[in-house]
Amino acid sequence: MRQIILDTETTGLEPREGHNIIEIGCVEMQRRKLTGRTYHQYVKPDREVEEEAISVHGITNEYLEDKPKFVEVMREFMEFIDGAELIIHNAAFDVGFINAELERNNWPQRVEDVCTITDSLMLARKKHPGQKNNLDALCRRYGIDNSHRELHGALLDSEILADVYLALTGGQRALSLDASSDGDNDGGQPVEVRRVTDADDLPVLLADEADLEAHQAFLKVLDKKSGGECIWLTQDTPLQ
Repeated sequence: MRQIILDTETTGLEPREGHNIIEIGCVEMQRRKLTGRTYHQYVKPDREVEEEAISVHGITNEYLEDKPKFVEVMREFMEFIDGAELIIHNAAFDVGFINAELERNNWPQRVEDVCTITDSLMLARKKHPGQKNNLDALCRRYGIDNSHRELHGALLDSEILADVYLALTGGQRALSLDASSDGDNDGGQPVEVRRVTDADDLPVLLADEADLEAHQAFLKVLDKKSGGECIWLTQDTPLQ
């Protein structure tokens, strides 16, 4: 299945109060690799961008003055995401805004009708309970460089989220025996991440007869040292 990592920027926080999407950013991924296909669009809203929102993303009313309305880009955007799994950090926020825009402009479908949705924030909270799981915190935790992210931006955040999602779902964190009691590593050093990007690209090396004999001999030593408690010797099928 195609995966689309998606983010939006908005005029404010509440779509039901008439706030609008002003930027959409998407990057496409297949088989855990970015394809190079993206969708990026600034959108002219029906109302002014709130000052608090501008301080977050830096997108001004003047900049959006000559941009298309959502209704003008709606079809192209929906065709881009159609049939994909959407990866979104705090999906309820972005999906709520997109659905509100679709409803306002009489589009017959909701996002859930054409896409499956995965909330990477929920994945992060499940994997790292009790810790900060915003995008900046996850970048620090997984050693992902986001130093170029001075302000929020939909396309940039989507690109960063792609790396975070791969680390969340396929990476391996180094074991830490001296973690703080609350489990928060946000202030420490980044941990090393190992990623499996595509299993088909990995060579498979099978043990030869000499390796298997050496392995069995080692297991017998372990069995002797453990007082007959080496469970691997009880397996019906030897390791291959």
